[in-house]
Amino acid sequence: MQIDERQVAGVIDPYALLGLERDADERAIRAAYRRAVKTAHPDRGGDAEKFGKLQTAYDLLKDPVRRKVYDDTGYDPQLVDPKQVKGLMMLETLVNDFILDLREPGSFDPVAAMRRKLSDDIVKTRFHILELERHRSRVRKHLDRLGRRPETDVLGSMLRARSQSISDAIKTAEAQIEVIEEAYAMLEGYSYEMEPLQVEARAAE
Repeated sequence: MQIDERQVAGVIDPYALLGLERDADERAIRAAYRRAVKTAHPDRGGDAEKFGKLQTAYDLLKDPVRRKVYDDTGYDPQLVDPKQVKGLMMLETLVNDFILDLREPGSFDPVAAMRRKLSDDIVKTRFHILELERHRSRVRKHLDRLGRRPETDVLGSMLRARSQSISDAIKTAEAQIEVIEEAYAMLEGYSYEMEPLQVEARAAE
């Protein structure tokens, strides 16, 4: 069976990674792992990152306790893709917010609220990037207009340093947008059941 690196909610699926059914026994798990590592092992020209994922998946499935936790929750800390950890942490903060909300469950839609918050954060961060780009452009124009300069060029050094710090801030903001978009994608497919009166009130607005 072909290896599929399908990911669910930010967690690598060990069954899909090893090409196994959910009810696979210990012998099937061991055989699937051996087949997979034949081509994935770095000593045989395979990819080290993929080999590491296969090893982690195998370690989970051969451990009955970890396997049961994963089967029950769909989550295992060691299988979280590093690129998605920050997205999960962002979602965890939002989940804490609606858990602490004193309104009665069913009287508001926490999933929709999380989506709105993430969307607003993306808009704000993009606006911040535009402001930074404008500021960087002004700094560069000042730098271009500096005429005769002394050998030490203190002003030029300061302006170049400022331009670089702004560029670094832009990269940080762009990375933050990727995290927010990752968190938003993790909410895909979720819905929330509202109390009938709340649904009618929302429709009337």
